Amino acid sequence: MIKLGVNIDHVATIRQARRTFEPDPVTAAPLAILGGADIITAHLREDRRHIQDRDVKLLRETVFTKFNLEMSVTREIVDIARETKPEQVTLVPEKRQEVTTEGGLDVVSQKGVVADVVKRFRDDGILVSIFIDPEEDQITAAGDAGVQYIELHTGNYALARDDISLGKMIEKLQRGMEVARKMGLRVNAGHGLTYQNVGLLVESLDIEELHIGHSIVSRAVFVGIQRAVSEMKELIFRHYLARKS
Repeated sequence: MIKLGVNIDHVATIRQARRTFEPDPVTAAPLAILGGADIITAHLREDRRHIQDRDVKLLRETVFTKFNLEMSVTREIVDIARETKPEQVTLVPEKRQEVTTEGGLDVVSQKGVVADVVKRFRDDGILVSIFIDPEEDQITAAGDAGVQYIELHTGNYALARDDISLGKMIEKLQRGMEVARKMGLRVNAGHGLTYQNVGLLVESLDIEELHIGHSIVSRAVFVGIQRAVSEMKELIFRHYLARKS
């Protein structure tokens, strides 16, 4: 069964719009778990635009499922992550100007830096994933860097608006998954996934974890986070059964 990782960053985004104390992403986490979340994901950005250091600390202390910390490979954030010791870290690119992460980490151009960071986390007993575009050279470089997981960037799939484009993006993701599996890597996926487009992806890819945030938090504004997560979990399960049948 595919595990659901719920990214709670945008709960913090609403809070930071007023620089107040609510809504609290730390409160959102157990409600998401009650709704069926297998993993809680949060991204501690360098500019602290949403998730704050206190959030990471409290999430690590209170989340009783897997806690996945998304992060850049900068020294400050690496040090915080090593001190916090989440079950898993996911290395992602980060630009100050971007609204959200715009693509996968370019492992090829900074393989030495990435490999050093990966080694530190693995020495600490922390699982390491890299958020990456479904390109063979990037996947190979990620595997060479020593990660256990890759998370395939599904942003271009989410932007596809016709059957031909969707088919091409699914094929590209499938090829990326095959390259990763041949290297012994475990495969996750995420970015831009919604209640409308997650079904085809689930039926097309044999992956371990889906990480979804914005769509669930958007739905939660109207129905509450527990129900929003439950609806996504049920949708994933239904399409997972369709693939298996």
